[in-house]
Formats: sequence, C-alpha cells, structure tokens
Amino acid sequence: MRFIGIGFLRLAFILLATFLGYHLGIPQVANEEFPWLGMAIAITLAVSIIAIERAAREIPPKVLLGGLLGLIVSLLLGHLLTMSLLSIPLIGGLEGFALRGLVHAALAYIGVVLGARKGAEFDLNEYKKLFKGETKEENPKLLDTSVIIDGRVADICETGFLEGTLIIPQFVLRELQQIADSSDPIKRNRGRRGLDILQRIQRGVDVHVKIFDQDFPKIRDVDSKLVALGKQLGAKILTNDFNLNKVAELQGVPVLNVNQLANAVRPVVLPGELMNVHILKEGKEYGQGVAYLDDGTMVVVDSARKYVGRNVDVAVTSVLQTTAGRMIFTRLKDDFEREESLESKVGR
Repeated sequence: MRFIGIGFLRLAFILLATFLGYHLGIPQVANEEFPWLGMAIAITLAVSIIAIERAAREIPPKVLLGGLLGLIVSLLLGHLLTMSLLSIPLIGGLEGFALRGLVHAALAYIGVVLGARKGAEFDLNEYKKLFKGETKEENPKLLDTSVIIDGRVADICETGFLEGTLIIPQFVLRELQQIADSSDPIKRNRGRRGLDILQRIQRGVDVHVKIFDQDFPKIRDVDSKLVALGKQLGAKILTNDFNLNKVAELQGVPVLNVNQLANAVRPVVLPGELMNVHILKEGKEYGQGVAYLDDGTMVVVDSARKYVGRNVDVAVTSVLQTTAGRMIFTRLKDDFEREESLESKVGR
C-alpha cells in the first residue's frame, strides 16, 4: 500500500505540473499560444524532480542534513554578498541580475558539496547525547581483534588500571564473528574465545564499553579502518599487534600495546640473583636446560640438561631483552658459587 500511495502521489504531481504548464505556456512564450511547449517543459521538470527524489532515498540522512544546512548558509551568504555588490553604482540592470544569479549558484554549489561531505563525518549519536545530558567519553580506547582474542585486556580491566571508554567498532565485531564461524577448528576456538572475552569485559562494573557503528566502506583492511577511526575520534588503539602498532604510530595515532605493558611490569632480575626453576626441556646448545617463569619469561640454564623434569637452584648471569620478550641466562647455583670462590682466591 505504501508504494501504491507514492505512485499515485507522483502521478498526481506530474498531472498537476502538466496542467500548470499548459496554462502558463499560453501567454508566456513570445506572446503566442504554445501550450504544448509549456506542457513539455513542465513534464520534464516534474520527471527530473521525481528522479532526484528517488536518488535522494539512497543518501544517508546525515549527508542530506549536511547538504541542506550548507545550502541554507550559502544562500544567506550569497544574499548578503549580492546586496553589497548591487549597492555599487556601476553594477545594475541586467548585468546586476546576472551577477546575482552567478554568485548564488556558485555559493549554493559550494555549500551543498561541502555540507554533504562534512555531514558524512558527523556522529549523530554524539548530538543525541547532548540532548540527553550525557557527556562525551573521556580517554576513548579502540580495541582491535588480536587484543580481544588475547584476553589479557579483561584482566587489566578487572584490576582497575584501565580508565575511560572502551570502543569496539562494528567491523571488529564482524571480523570476530567470521573467525568464530570459520571451518578451521583453531580459528573457530579463537573467535569464540574473543566473543567470551567481550562478554566478560561488558559485565565489568568499572569499565564503560561502547559498540561503535561507523564504518569506512572505502577501506578494506580492518587495521587501516582502526587507524582512520582513531584519528577521527582522537582515541588510542589498544592492541598487541606489532605491525598495527608501527602503522598507527607512523600516522600519529597513540597506541597502548599490551605486550609492552607486560614487559614493563615484569619483576627486575639482576645478575647474581638466586632463583629456583623447573627445567622443562633441553636447550639449543649442548648441555643447556630451559625453564620458564610464571610470566612466561624463558630461563636458559647452563649444564642443566641432566636435570630435565626437576627443580634446581640457579644464579642469574645476564638478562637479554629482545623484540620477542626477555631471556634470562643462568648457571647452576653450585657451579656459580664455585666459580665465584675461585675468582676471589685468585684476586687475593
């Protein structure tokens, strides 16, 4: 019924335009009766208006609003400008009328184009919040797919160290859903874990989570979309992706890297410090054993191959910080103390 009503309305509009064009064509065209020419012009204008109306239905509301506001502002400016120009004695008559029409047309074009383009960048949700008395989110942070699947961000939120609003773009949710629906069982489990982590974050009482609907259709890569959204909102990107970290920094978008945070809060280990570790496997070099601390730091122990599966006391000899993380090199406590004793005797 809705489409039938619109069809009748359009038909009535064309008939009315034809009727008016017929009567306006009689006295207006060269003082002779040319009603059919008036009808043709009216029908052409009516069909053109209907075509514009149909095309406008595909335009987003905020683009239409921006174009309309741009047109109104430009027409007001054009009126003020032409009034000033026509006050000049040398400009008047037909030349003044043509100049006024040219100024209005140029400003109207500029106003509509700029208004429509800027309108596409408006976030109508922010204006709704102003009417509701809500304030803009402070310290917004964008979550990427990798950091959600990683899961440590939920632990950070629960500790209360992460403040502000966590923004989850709709395109990140779609990527998570695609991973969760993958035929690969490993990817499917990762995607489902990411969705579970999001639910856990949303249930937190100290963190405000917002799902953001804006997308960038011309940008296909999710990381590039995150960088573009970070620029637009002035938000930081929360990630553990090394490549995204570098790309965002190059484009001036601040990044919070969970891996860097984990490295920063690891306890400091100094040479000569004693610790007890569990040797899990053999090392790459002959005779070495490998252990891990609770935070995942690799501990390489010299001459500990025969202690695989056992706990041993070791002494730290050096610490190496790499892009992959931190490595601690140690020796067995007895060997270390024996060497220290020999060095002290030689020193005497």
